[in-house]
Amino acid sequence: MDAMAKTSTTTQGLRAAIERSGYYPALVAEAVEAAVGGEPMRSYLVHQETTFDQNEVRRHVTVLVLTDTRFIVSHTDEQTADSTSPTPYATTSTESVKLGRISSVVISRVVANPEQYTPGTPPREVVLTIGWGAVSRIDLEPAACGDPNCEADHGYTGSSTADDLSLRVSEAGDGPETVREALAFAQAISEATADPAR
Repeated sequence: MDAMAKTSTTTQGLRAAIERSGYYPALVAEAVEAAVGGEPMRSYLVHQETTFDQNEVRRHVTVLVLTDTRFIVSHTDEQTADSTSPTPYATTSTESVKLGRISSVVISRVVANPEQYTPGTPPREVVLTIGWGAVSRIDLEPAACGDPNCEADHGYTGSSTADDLSLRVSEAGDGPETVREALAFAQAISEATADPAR
């Protein structure tokens, strides 16, 4: 298959996945396609999440796209009418990150009955965390020395973690196909960021 045919198939696949999410597909597709532009897509992932906020149900869709040079993240949220808008509304944002800026790709897998695990068995849950330096989380705690009677101030110790995007998919909540798609996307972006030319 030539590059143009593959790109067309990937674009159609992305549109179909956005349609299947059932979440404002025209709005989501337009935002994602505008961010991607004419660049060929290598991989994508569409994830819809429903949350409960007091008496309201809120939906959120995340679309991740990998091109040859960029990682594109799109988030769409719906909001109920409030003091700023008399009608319900949705907000869509896209961020385009050069692959060379991605500093970490963390793939966490949760498997049931690990003593019986056989290679190729999909995990029951996958958490994909990608960091590129836009958002960091700092966890601090008081530093201490080994003397239990010491009352000196030893300052703080802690860690800084890149936390730009964290996406969790599970077999129970999203289905086994979404878990497989998340793993495939995770592998694609991990391989793309390992390329020394990026």
